[in-house]
Amino acid sequence: MKKNIFLTLILFVSCLGAFAGDIYVSPAGNDSHDGTKERPLKTIQRALRMAREWRRSNDTRSIGEVRILLQSGAVFELDEPLYIRPEDSGTPSSKTVFTTTSDVKAYISGARRVDNGHSSQNSYPAPRIAGKPILTRSLWCADHKFSCASHVANGEMERILDFDVKTETVTIPAKSLTRYGITHISDAPQLEMVLHQRWAIAILRVREIDIKGDRAVLSFYNPESRWEFSHPWPQPLVEGERGASSFYLRNARQFLDSESKEWWQDYSTGRIYLTRQSQEVFIPYLNRLVTVEGILGDNVHDIIFRNIGFVYSAWERPAHYGHVTLQGGFPIIDAYKLTENEGTPWASSLENQAWIARPEAAVSINNAERVDFYGCDFCHLASTAIDYVSGCKDIKICDNTFSDIGGTAILAGSFLEGATEVHRPYGMLLTAERNTLLREEEYTSNFLIEGNTINDATNEDWGAVAIGCGFVRDFTIRKNHVSHINYSGISVGWGWTAADTGMRNNRILDNHVEDYARQLYDAGGIYTMSNQPNSLISGNTVTAPHAAPYATNYRAFPIYFDACTNGYTVKDNNLQTTEMLREKYGYNTPGADMEVEK
Repeated sequence: MKKNIFLTLILFVSCLGAFAGDIYVSPAGNDSHDGTKERPLKTIQRALRMAREWRRSNDTRSIGEVRILLQSGAVFELDEPLYIRPEDSGTPSSKTVFTTTSDVKAYISGARRVDNGHSSQNSYPAPRIAGKPILTRSLWCADHKFSCASHVANGEMERILDFDVKTETVTIPAKSLTRYGITHISDAPQLEMVLHQRWAIAILRVREIDIKGDRAVLSFYNPESRWEFSHPWPQPLVEGERGASSFYLRNARQFLDSESKEWWQDYSTGRIYLTRQSQEVFIPYLNRLVTVEGILGDNVHDIIFRNIGFVYSAWERPAHYGHVTLQGGFPIIDAYKLTENEGTPWASSLENQAWIARPEAAVSINNAERVDFYGCDFCHLASTAIDYVSGCKDIKICDNTFSDIGGTAILAGSFLEGATEVHRPYGMLLTAERNTLLREEEYTSNFLIEGNTINDATNEDWGAVAIGCGFVRDFTIRKNHVSHINYSGISVGWGWTAADTGMRNNRILDNHVEDYARQLYDAGGIYTMSNQPNSLISGNTVTAPHAAPYATNYRAFPIYFDACTNGYTVKDNNLQTTEMLREKYGYNTPGADMEVEK
């Protein structure tokens, strides 16, 4: 009898411990409180520190789940990104869970509200931090995104007249500028050109305008001018299959159109001008909302985000460096054509080299295991939404919603960004034997990306994708709904190589992809690259590519096997075509080990 009472007491104490692991957070709380429901903390950072200290000291409150409960319906405006490190890790039986106090979401925001109490004729002062106005490339009101003032209607473009690599200039019709009274760069000192170049865009800050009759010759600031005119892939075309490449001009006050929902900010004063008044205007302040960062041998692990909204992040890079990309939204940091003695140690016939950076991400995870997202919302984010950079394993990204994303919604795996030339096979050692060394702890593997809805991504960088996976293996991408994308939908693989880079066992199953390739071609609803043995594409429904009015060719397909794709079985898919785009599959030097159902 006494033994039974003792066991009951142990179970009772254990249950108390599990419930005692709840930490409540409210914007109306106070970080000097104890984090109980009655006395919530104010910041998520303080709650995370409390959970970390419980685990460090083996506090009984760390038995069972440790839940950081954000007040449902509340918005938590961050002054700095939430930083999660190895010491914040849970365990498989005692995870750290960021969630809400009810089924209603809480929101983590990187924005500041614009004070419309001081508006004057639809202009507003930008919020100031440390005496300086917040400068932005994106602006939102409560229910929609404003478009930066441009010289054409939203979604429209004009054709270039010339692209001169030697003089590093682009020639356009002069009337594109003169009809707005712009004849010199002093008339529009913040002027930018957005240039359509096959499967990518370039954003170029205009340095000079030279009007020559009915033509305007534009030159640009460095470093983007050097990148744009030295890299061969992709460059714009003057005589493309469907005409010259297209452009539009933006970021001049003269372009504000009262018929559109547009904005412009004067960078010298910070003042914001809108074409129509709005009760709530939000300006993004942070590029990053959450960083999860482990180190090799000491990953962050066993963290769950559930029912959280991530909203309003900035994208500042183009304001400092322009934006010239290689593919998939990855900005170039150097690239050029090999004019003599073509070839490299890893590709004897290679005729160009390139190095890239990783795009900014609102949520970034690096060296992590079992850091999962369930039922979260990612919305109003100016660049990548969520990015698993490298060394991530055993991950679940399930039943989340992505909308109004400037770049890629879900990014995962290495793309050889940084010091490694992008065509070099992943893990290759530069030895005489040219051996391949795959560091297992660095590989991104064993993901389940399932049941997510991605609608309206790539709306700032058209060359990004909905789901982008680089050097990955053992991925299952299943039952996702992808729509309203300007380039490819689901993209798996990187490297332009037939070599064994460790990619394998990737499954793309039962997804629905529609309304993709809206602006750029050389695209696929499902897109693959390089050697991926024992991989499968099956059960997917992919509609025909969008008509893409400014594409310079007809290369868009429901499924596109780009450079050196190999190792895939492709069957039982519902692939739709049109009279203009008749092919279900596109091919670019595929390998011999492909089984593709006709």
